[in-house]
Amino acid sequence: SLVRTFTPFYFLVEPLDVVAARGASVVMNCSAHCESPPRIEWRKDGAFLNLVSDDRRQLLPDGSLLINSVVHSKHNKPDEGYYQCVATVDSLGTIVSRTAKLTVAGVPRFTSQPEPTAVARGGSAVLACDTSPELAPLLRWERDRQALAAEPRLLQLPGGALLLTNASDADAGLYRCALDTGGAPKYSDEAELKVLPDAEEPQSLALLKPPSSLTRLPGQSAVFPCVAEGSPPPHIRWTRNEEELPTDGSGHFQLLPGGVLEIRDVAEADAGTFTCIAESGNDTLEAQAELTVQVPPTFLKRPVNIYAHESMDIVFECEVTGKPTPTVKWVKNGDVVIPSDYFKIVKEHNLQVLGLVKSDEGFYQCIAENDVGNAQAGAQLIILDLDVAIPTLPPTSLTSATNDHLAPATAGPLPSAPRDVVATLVSTRFIRLTWRPPASDPQGDNLTYCIFYTKEGINRERVENTSRPGETQVMIQNLMPETVYVFRVVAQNRHGPGESSAPLKVATQPEVQLPGPAPNIRASSGSPTSVTVTWETPLSGNGDIQNYKLYYMEKGQHTEQDVDVTGLSHTVTGLKKFTEYSFRVVAYNKHGPGVSTHDVLVRTLSDVPSAPPQNLTLEVRNSKSILLQWQPPPAGTQSGQITGYKIRYRKVSRKSDVTESVGGTQLSQLIEGLERGTEYSFRVAAMTVNGTGPATDWVSAETFESDLDESRVPEVPSSLHVRPLVTSIVVSWTPPENQDVVVRGYAIGYGIGSPHAQTIKVDYKQRYYTIENLDPSSHYVITLKAFNNVGEGIPLYESAVTRPHSVPDPSPMMPPVGVQASILSHDTIRITWADNSLPKNQKITDARFYTVRWKTNIPANTKYKTANATTLSYLVTGLKPNTLYEFSVMVTKGRRSSTWSMTAHGTTFELVPTSPPKDVTVVSKEGKPRTIIVNWQPPSEANGKITGYIIYYSTDVNAEIHDWVIEPVVGNRLTHQIQELTLDTPYFFKIQARNSKGMGPMSEAVQFRTPKAESSDKMPNDQASGSAGKGSRPMDLGPDYKPPLGGDNSPHGSPTSPLDSNMLLVIIVSVGVITIVIVVIVAVFCTRRTTSHQKKKRAACKSVNGSHKYKGNSKDVKPPDLWIHHERLELKPIDKSPDPNPIMTDTPIPRNSQDITPVDNSMDSNIHQRRNSYRGHESEDSMSTLAGRRGMRPKMMMPFDSQPPQPVISAHPIHSLDPPHHHFHSGSLASPTRSFLHHQLSPWPLGSAMSHSDRADSS
Repeated sequence: SLVRTFTPFYFLVEPLDVVAARGASVVMNCSAHCESPPRIEWRKDGAFLNLVSDDRRQLLPDGSLLINSVVHSKHNKPDEGYYQCVATVDSLGTIVSRTAKLTVAGVPRFTSQPEPTAVARGGSAVLACDTSPELAPLLRWERDRQALAAEPRLLQLPGGALLLTNASDADAGLYRCALDTGGAPKYSDEAELKVLPDAEEPQSLALLKPPSSLTRLPGQSAVFPCVAEGSPPPHIRWTRNEEELPTDGSGHFQLLPGGVLEIRDVAEADAGTFTCIAESGNDTLEAQAELTVQVPPTFLKRPVNIYAHESMDIVFECEVTGKPTPTVKWVKNGDVVIPSDYFKIVKEHNLQVLGLVKSDEGFYQCIAENDVGNAQAGAQLIILDLDVAIPTLPPTSLTSATNDHLAPATAGPLPSAPRDVVATLVSTRFIRLTWRPPASDPQGDNLTYCIFYTKEGINRERVENTSRPGETQVMIQNLMPETVYVFRVVAQNRHGPGESSAPLKVATQPEVQLPGPAPNIRASSGSPTSVTVTWETPLSGNGDIQNYKLYYMEKGQHTEQDVDVTGLSHTVTGLKKFTEYSFRVVAYNKHGPGVSTHDVLVRTLSDVPSAPPQNLTLEVRNSKSILLQWQPPPAGTQSGQITGYKIRYRKVSRKSDVTESVGGTQLSQLIEGLERGTEYSFRVAAMTVNGTGPATDWVSAETFESDLDESRVPEVPSSLHVRPLVTSIVVSWTPPENQDVVVRGYAIGYGIGSPHAQTIKVDYKQRYYTIENLDPSSHYVITLKAFNNVGEGIPLYESAVTRPHSVPDPSPMMPPVGVQASILSHDTIRITWADNSLPKNQKITDARFYTVRWKTNIPANTKYKTANATTLSYLVTGLKPNTLYEFSVMVTKGRRSSTWSMTAHGTTFELVPTSPPKDVTVVSKEGKPRTIIVNWQPPSEANGKITGYIIYYSTDVNAEIHDWVIEPVVGNRLTHQIQELTLDTPYFFKIQARNSKGMGPMSEAVQFRTPKAESSDKMPNDQASGSAGKGSRPMDLGPDYKPPLGGDNSPHGSPTSPLDSNMLLVIIVSVGVITIVIVVIVAVFCTRRTTSHQKKKRAACKSVNGSHKYKGNSKDVKPPDLWIHHERLELKPIDKSPDPNPIMTDTPIPRNSQDITPVDNSMDSNIHQRRNSYRGHESEDSMSTLAGRRGMRPKMMMPFDSQPPQPVISAHPIHSLDPPHHHFHSGSLASPTRSFLHHQLSPWPLGSAMSHSDRADSS
């Protein structure tokens, strides 16, 4: 079948708003165009007029409405109202015109009457005669009952008043105004206008007719009067939004005689605040008025004609603009479209129609309306048969003869009905349907499907198509909960749609019942800072209401605040004064929040302003007047509409003041009648209807002593100085020398090469000014002129060259933060930090780098070392062990750098000493030739805390180191005594230091030879003990000796014998010689019988207290062969003993300080039982005291096998070298402390490693 075309159907003429006089005739024009003549009807206020039986109203042939003799009375107004023209074409549709308003002018009356007026020759006068706005165009003026001739000096103002300018004697007479409304004119009262001769005395400035606010439409004209009188004649100028208006008489703004401003052809951009400024001599008056431009609705996008099939969804688009913002409604064939499930308003103004049916055909119109007008635009909807394809060409080009572009279905078999249509998923608002392909095409790869669905009982069917061929499921969305829908599926191939499946009824799931909107929400302001909101319980909702949430928001803001409420009302406090807020309420039940109410708007009550006016300035006009100027309080502190300002002023020397009030729009006031040469103080406060707010601080100014001359321009300023900077010049000056001429201010002109490029005006009190935003290295010419109301004085010139541009120092960057030092080894520390100038992920995306510096404070003058890094960490290597370092970091980016960060500290780990002890010296102890003292200094590179030293000594410098005798020493000592050495024997000494990490290198061997003979006061053998009994001579205890506690305090030995000293000397020498001979003989004999292996065993034997020294018997003539089995020796770290009270296998050493008395080191040579050199002071004292109290014990010589099956010496860990605890296991070989075998009870020390043959040989 052929495609129906769209039919042009539109209005040629639409009715316009009309103002009619009572009894007059009115025509409302209307004419419509269509191929078939339309039928025209009229509606008034929405109801059709019955024009057949109406005598006064009739329909004209072109469709216009004629109203004869308009009727209008107080109680009967049948003709006034809104009219609309309705055009209908049967079988096509209906369209409606815009709505036009008929206003009937009331009884002519004057709201103000002319009054007698006197005007000076050349002055201006205003004769009032105001009427209603609709009658103002019908008003005219008469003088002496004769119509006024039109001339430029006479101007009828918008309200009807007459403005007369440049009055002359001919203008005198009786004036009246008349209203011509069609009948007899209505006249006002007559008023006489007198023209007076020229005024002799100056007349104060006054406004006869200030401007008033206006509302206009685009294209209209606006007239603002500003009629002022004064002597000298006032000068009128206008500003809009504080910008001077160009009123040269040829442009958009016209300045008419008398200071009247006319705006021709008003545009929307003309809206704003217009200020009239009247100046007369030293007086100035201002008045303001607002121009509001309202724009009728206009269409940005009109609806377009649409073709569609049944069950489809369509959208008519409509976009409008206007001021105020228009509202939009839709009509279909002349009837208003009420939004429903199938007719929806989307995107503010668009109309969406769902599930089209045949009856939806017709004309749809978008009608936009605001306060100043309305407009309509329409489009036609045509629903085609399903077998007719929707045209793809523009609708206007479609005709019955041009349908060859359509692709009609080709002849061929159609698919049968889809099979097994089922709902596989049913929810509250969507249903998923699946089916099998038709039996006629089991594969169904090339089939598409249309799913038709509707609510049960409603014949408006909607359609949904599958997205791709062969798809056999679809999701139907936007359904209503708990509603029965009827579905059917139709398959379609290239030949057309096939059979429909059987209808399938499916009910959606019921939705959780949430509360509906709370009805009757109301908001009222009870105070300037609070609003009370009330509402009622929602009518719908399953379950009890648990609580409500009240949302409110200040108008113009975007963030809502909320408060939980349990009742049906709530008072919100803490709001801003005189501010509009919106409120809404949401009810909650056990299922959650319900539907929100609509927003209600309410404004809090006004209050007195909470802040004073701003920027109060004083200008001394002359000897008797001061001009005050100010700005309103800040917008948020006005607390209401400012109704006026209260000015208080007083003499500075007095406390009583005077008060004046001005209007709310006036922001200046001239205070007159002041005394000459007197200082006055002024303050201003803003007022609202609630009262007066706080006042400004007192501001003072002093009137002139005498009125200065302003009949001529000021003289030249007495001096001008300039000081150039890079981009600015500071200008300073002094006033003219002649102080008798008024100076209103100074004009500063400047420019490159010429002073006329820019001009700045400053106050007369100002004496300097900084000209900003200049170019560097540029030559500027500057001029200074004083000015007053007469004009500008003689200029004073000066020039200056701005300084060259210098690159400013870049602002420093933020230093890195969180600097941390992580110790990795004895010479490596990792430094990490954070950079707050980087993003949160601390990712470096620019070319910045970091500088790390470090140093140690020992020695104090150590210099920093630095390194650069491009990451947030750096590995510092090559550091000294066991050394405290400080680190800091700075960041550099381009030419900008930060300061150094806060320091972080770290101490490297310890390392074994890398240098030997230094300054090793060996000296013989005075008076004790068999005792030597070894002195040394700590290693230069200790690399940690020295915990001990090992002294090696031997008579053979080339012997293996494990054959040397060792003497351990605690780490805090730098000297050590070695006793019982062989006389006249060369010894070699080495020292090795250790810390917690291990042993360091040994020092170079130091040679020392013991003396050849013992001192005469020492016993010839090592059997001497600390006891003085058995006839032995007393031990040399030294001057500092203190006897042990509890011992015998009597002197050792007997008093000196009375024998002759020479005889005693001979006896002693003889005994000594004999003893030496015996010792030599015995030594030679023992040496021949004892193998070298036995000598080593004898040197390795340990004493009863568990310590050992590797030293030979002192009585041997030949120096001993010293050795140590290093295969079994393992010098482990010297830690503190884990057992605070070790078990001793020898006689216990007293631990109580009351049982022992320290013995001075000078007694070492007299104690045959040597101390343990591993002990601290406590151990030494204990052993010394014990030796002194026990007396002598005999030594035992033990033979050994020459080749023992295994070494007999094993070195165990030395438990501690620290002074506080020196406990030893007596049965251990861990601490070699004795140079002989000291036996008690058993001939073998506990824990000794001896073979069976050893024991047999010793027996």
